[in-house]
Amino acid sequence: MAIQRMDNVGIVVEDMDAAIAFFVELGMELEGRAEVEGLVADQCTGLDGVRCDIAMVRTPDGHSRLELAKYRSPAVISTGPRNRPHNILGTHRVMFAVDGIEDTVARLRTHGAELVGEIARFEDSYLLCYVRGPEGIIVGLAEQLR
Repeated sequence: MAIQRMDNVGIVVEDMDAAIAFFVELGMELEGRAEVEGLVADQCTGLDGVRCDIAMVRTPDGHSRLELAKYRSPAVISTGPRNRPHNILGTHRVMFAVDGIEDTVARLRTHGAELVGEIARFEDSYLLCYVRGPEGIIVGLAEQLR
């Protein structure tokens, strides 16, 4: 049996409100917030005593979601600096198609985003860049040129 779809990408954050504000500014919509705890949460994560606030944000087309999670217990483990380079092992970015990449970057800067490099042009097809958002998350932006 094949998969049906990708449901969401999970991101652990410390400042839930800042993360929600950042992704809403990007153009995502807050679907809802909840607290997760109990046996199922422990079994699913392989952790004991899970108590976690979650928020689900979705793209305007409704096809993609991010699940933002703030762990109250057990304590969050930090594995290094939040400004890790782009070529580190593991998940390193989430990419979004946008209209008006320069305007998008300017709006995200008001939420603490910084360009990782610069806005680059790929042939006559795309303007591309990476910004570092809340918790050091690298977010890719791609504007298709017409």
